[in-house]
Amino acid sequence: MKVILLQDIKNVGKKDEIINSSDGYARNYLFPKKLAVEATKDNLNQLKARQETAKRKKEQEKEEAKQLAEKLKKITLSIQVKAGENGKIFGGVTAKEIAENLKEQQNIEIDKKKIMVKETIKALGNYSVEIKLYEGISANLAVSVRD
Repeated sequence: MKVILLQDIKNVGKKDEIINSSDGYARNYLFPKKLAVEATKDNLNQLKARQETAKRKKEQEKEEAKQLAEKLKKITLSIQVKAGENGKIFGGVTAKEIAENLKEQQNIEIDKKKIMVKETIKALGNYSVEIKLYEGISANLAVSVRD
């Protein structure tokens, strides 16, 4: 019997995948637990519509990420810190601080986990920080750390 999985099932298949299962397994386990539905014409059409919607949404997110990457390349983020006599910073500038300053100064909200700071910035100066926006799309942000 052909069924459409509604959830990921270990050792069986992933969500929205069409699989062949035995009639007993489908009727006694998959259907009662709402893990799958029978692959009828209506259900296949609904699956196709969901997949097309997901594809369009993914393309839109990718396009927005490209636009944001272009915007970020033009920005130089300025971060004020307290520093000692020889330019050493008390503490350091982390991805969290960069995300907060980006939100305050440019009104751009980016998750701190997407900001790749190779090492915590511990001295005054200009730095380039990579921001991963989407799979395959990243931007370099210029960060100026000053006293």
